[in-house]
Amino acid sequence: MGGHFTLHRIAFYVGLVAAWQIIAMIGIWPSNVFSSPYEVAEDLVYTAMDGSLFYGVAMSMWRLAAGLTIAIGGGIILGVFMARVEVVNQTVGSLVLGLQSIPSIAWVPLAILWYGLNDAGIIFVVAIGAIFAVTINTYTGVKNIDPHFIEAARNMGAKGSQLITAVLLPAAFPYMISGFKQGWAFAWRGVIGAELLFAYMGLGHLLYAARSLTDVSQVIAIMLVIMAIGLAVDGVVFKRVENRIMSRWGLR
Repeated sequence: MGGHFTLHRIAFYVGLVAAWQIIAMIGIWPSNVFSSPYEVAEDLVYTAMDGSLFYGVAMSMWRLAAGLTIAIGGGIILGVFMARVEVVNQTVGSLVLGLQSIPSIAWVPLAILWYGLNDAGIIFVVAIGAIFAVTINTYTGVKNIDPHFIEAARNMGAKGSQLITAVLLPAAFPYMISGFKQGWAFAWRGVIGAELLFAYMGLGHLLYAARSLTDVSQVIAIMLVIMAIGLAVDGVVFKRVENRIMSRWGLR
């Protein structure tokens, strides 16, 4: 069954690229508006050979890792407090729900004013864009733990930080991994969006440079790289973690 799905997927993408090439060859739109797959591939090879592609990927991933680490750490702490302290939930919790509705890119003006055009500003945008998804899913996970389970752990001597690290977080982890996945998606969009406006190296900067040069093929090439990284992280990291969690908890 898995082999058939893989063949169907390969056939779909091969057909998609073939249709793209045919449309480009027909010349419905000029090449400076609609580039062919060959031209996009040429740009990918060129940016890879001069090192700008790999440097851009490395810079974006470093900013992403820094911001996402902050978001996960802060989101877990805030989510646990919201779940365990009702006053925090009633006050900070309502604020978190409101802030989650703000797109990551909307934080860029504040980031520029507070931090300037540097890495700290981009990391701030990444962290603030991802932290609320982690917070809400951590809160939901802790809230859904059976109270009898917590009481049993307390009777066995678990309390304070030990109760949180050894009982609450492991029990809430199936929910938390969903928050990490959402946080990653928001963070990835945030880092690219911030780099576009900051114009300060990274994949977003390469997109900005290509737009400035009206190089459509490079714009498409970098967009494909961004998409490929997103698919790779989702498939290699999160899918495997989710499968292990589901198996461990008997959910599949």
